[in-house]
Amino acid sequence: METIKSIFRIGTGPSSSHTMGPQKAAIIFGEKNPQAKSFHVTLYGSLAATGRGHMTDIAISDVLKPIAPVEFSWQPNVVLPYHTNGMMFKAKDENGEVTDEWTVYSIGGGALSEGKGSKDMFSTEPVYELSTMNDIKRWCEKNGRHFWEYVESCEGSGIWDYLSEVWSTMQESVERGLDSEGVLPGPLNLSRKAATYYIKARAYKPSLQSRGMVYAYALAVSEENASMGKIVTAPTCGSCGVVPAVLYAMSRHYDFSDTRILRALATAGLFGNIVKSNASISGAEVGCQGEVGVACAMASAAACQMFGGTPSQVEYAAEMGLEHHLGMTCDPVCGLVQIPCIERNAFAACRALDAQLYASFSDGRHRVSFDRVVEVMKKTGHDIPSLYKETSEGGLAQDFEWEQ
Repeated sequence: METIKSIFRIGTGPSSSHTMGPQKAAIIFGEKNPQAKSFHVTLYGSLAATGRGHMTDIAISDVLKPIAPVEFSWQPNVVLPYHTNGMMFKAKDENGEVTDEWTVYSIGGGALSEGKGSKDMFSTEPVYELSTMNDIKRWCEKNGRHFWEYVESCEGSGIWDYLSEVWSTMQESVERGLDSEGVLPGPLNLSRKAATYYIKARAYKPSLQSRGMVYAYALAVSEENASMGKIVTAPTCGSCGVVPAVLYAMSRHYDFSDTRILRALATAGLFGNIVKSNASISGAEVGCQGEVGVACAMASAAACQMFGGTPSQVEYAAEMGLEHHLGMTCDPVCGLVQIPCIERNAFAACRALDAQLYASFSDGRHRVSFDRVVEVMKKTGHDIPSLYKETSEGGLAQDFEWEQ
């Protein structure tokens, strides 16, 4: 498995697959072709189906237009063999002749691939020798260590500086979101809710207040993402509110230290990395179970560890966080990361806290392993019809009428 830095990428929303990935690809292609007189970009599959709502063309144009004019072709009904989020970049000379051509895929979480395996320009040397939770848990039990210690043994001590930056960015996104009001960009005219939820939550008795605060924190980050604010993928932009909401609550309501928070982040990243390595975190490939479902598993594991869970209990919490999102479709209305995405972040954050509590009451023994749920999620994702995977052609997005 690669570094957990690939799970926690710092960037701007609203979509890791549809804006962060394509923009990164445009930067690479633009740097390779600084003398181009024009560019032609073809977007395929899911990337084309919801690209306008996700502002894919804007993300690419912002990079390439300063070099030369950009023309787009949208091919939502054409899916390239490797991944549904395919792109083809062409550079042309003054005569309109193609001087360079590149096919690349945005595979989720802001990551790119050429679909060439070991020959891929984006392939990296593995950081982790073990890539299943069963093997990693056995390592922990054999050595008397926890998951975050396995992360440190593989990544080195430098990982803490990176996670410190991640945690700072997460906190800032929560706080900006809580201070922001108004309407989110796009045709839905969806009002921000985080500030209102935060104020209302403070009026409730403690048992309800804590839950309302978690809602507010998750809404705050997700609304920042929808507004193209600076956030952290965890593991994607569309699911970026879950982990920060849980960790912010742990920090502010339970006084956990930053050191404990960073260790929890390391564990969360490890669980997300296992899913990315053995299945997918791309909504276009496996549905929202791979985004919000994985985020819930990550947050469940982080919270359970912070409350003193054993490796088995932590794994159980993560297993429940993912299992109870199996089959979740990705059906963004108008291709925007707003409805139902923002609410899903808030509910998944609270579900993560429920999963950690349930696991903490147990002795950690359970029949269904996290690895098994990851395997099932992958198969379920491939069985879900394509119109329910980030195409805005099915589910809640179909025939949606916005009531003014």
